[in-house]
Amino acid sequence: MRRVGTLGGLTAAAFAVAVVTAGPAAAHAHVEAEGARALDQNVPLTFSAASESGTAGISKLEVILPKGIAPGDVTYKKGPTGWKLTATDRGYTVSGPKLAVGEDAEYVVNVRQLPDAKSLVFKTVQSYSDGKVDRWIELEEEESSDGHGHGHPAPRLDLKPAAPGAKPVSPSPSEEPTPSAPSSDAAAGEPKTGTSTPAAEPAANNAEGDDGMPVAVPVGIAASVLVLGGGAWWLRSRRGESA
Repeated sequence: MRRVGTLGGLTAAAFAVAVVTAGPAAAHAHVEAEGARALDQNVPLTFSAASESGTAGISKLEVILPKGIAPGDVTYKKGPTGWKLTATDRGYTVSGPKLAVGEDAEYVVNVRQLPDAKSLVFKTVQSYSDGKVDRWIELEEEESSDGHGHGHPAPRLDLKPAAPGAKPVSPSPSEEPTPSAPSSDAAAGEPKTGTSTPAAEPAANNAEGDDGMPVAVPVGIAASVLVLGGGAWWLRSRRGESA
């Protein structure tokens, strides 16, 4: 009986150790899209990230998008209460009030179109309310190397081949190059090459006085005054001679 009891105790201890050690190994971060194919449009992706903290709740997930998906192509569909999506240079974040301790984070986004690829990797950085961070960024080849970061593979989505006739859609409106509009000067009728008027400006300046009056006007007035004055002097001289 003592042997049976000892064996039972050892079994229970081994089971407890197995449960404890299996916890981190079972942790995961996943992305799912049932039946997803390359070049599919308006595809909902479901993400889940396991909680590995026994003292704090998940408060933010930062995702780096794979090549072929732009931040503007992703829209938020649903997730934890109060959480929102914010686009970043490399992808997006979903964040909000911290979740309960031990609660996994799950949310759904919609992708405008999947790229023409065999698989997509969504590296994810998971933050907790106490500042702790889990990095779901390991690739398959990294997992089997030296074991560093083992157990934190990046969420990966395998795609089926594109449907016959499927083609890439045009880029998102925010990514389309904006054609340059004609300048306001050109629209206002700016002189074209060969018809500019600066060369004519000196002539206009020479033909006008400081007050804008043509130079010929004051010259003509001065000449008239001289003529009239000369005539009056001549008349007075004649009258004096007659007297």
